[in-house]
Amino acid sequence: MVFKEEVYRILRSFQQTLPTFPDGRIDFCTADTAPVLTIFVCYKQSMLLLKRSAKVSTYKQKWNTVAGYLDELKPLKEKILEELREETGIGNNDIASYHLGEPYTFTDEVAKKTWIVHPVLVILNHKPTITLDWEHTEYRWIKPSELAKFDHVPQLKRSLSHIQQWLS
Repeated sequence: MVFKEEVYRILRSFQQTLPTFPDGRIDFCTADTAPVLTIFVCYKQSMLLLKRSAKVSTYKQKWNTVAGYLDELKPLKEKILEELREETGIGNNDIASYHLGEPYTFTDEVAKKTWIVHPVLVILNHKPTITLDWEHTEYRWIKPSELAKFDHVPQLKRSLSHIQQWLS
């Protein structure tokens, strides 16, 4: 699995106009547009939902999936694994398959940011032990139909609809 050429084009454009961190990642802190991954982690009929901590910059204490900025030119599978490892402790050996949903864009007037969302479905081959990092305070395994019961980040149901075809 590699980046689609369109994603590389977008990232190269941001890389030329935005500041970077010392490690070379693009700094989207002051940008009005940012590309992100929204990674749905599923095992059998359940999906993993994470509660964002008060320490994150946006959507504090809202429920979300594993998520992260697309802030460097690297293979998508590598970036997905990096986010999964950092936020949950899930590793490559836990994963049965990956599926990329169709990206979409939306503007959040409250956050004053336009997000270029790249939904991803990761299907696990077993239910792993979840180890949260500082970005989250708790997690739950829920049925996708239960998502509306949670105070979640904007457009999460839309992201789910972009990967729904692979859920059984």
